Amino acid sequence: MTKVVNYISEAFEELKSNVTWPAWSEVQRLTIVVAVFSVVFALATWGVDEVFAKALAGFFNWLKA
Repeated sequence: MTKVVNYISEAFEELKSNVTWPAWSEVQRLTIVVAVFSVVFALATWGVDEVFAKALAGFFNWLKA
């Protein structure tokens, strides 16, 4: 158990002393960029899914006829 406590203590010390944290304004800007690209990527994935679903439905309807 002491190894775990020691590891956590050293990890926090590393975060406080050796990590360069970005400015708050940069964090906000990059968060917005990630959110926008996530929405765009989700819409693109949905669009491709819809196109393939319609294409497959049309193909199977064509086979039925």
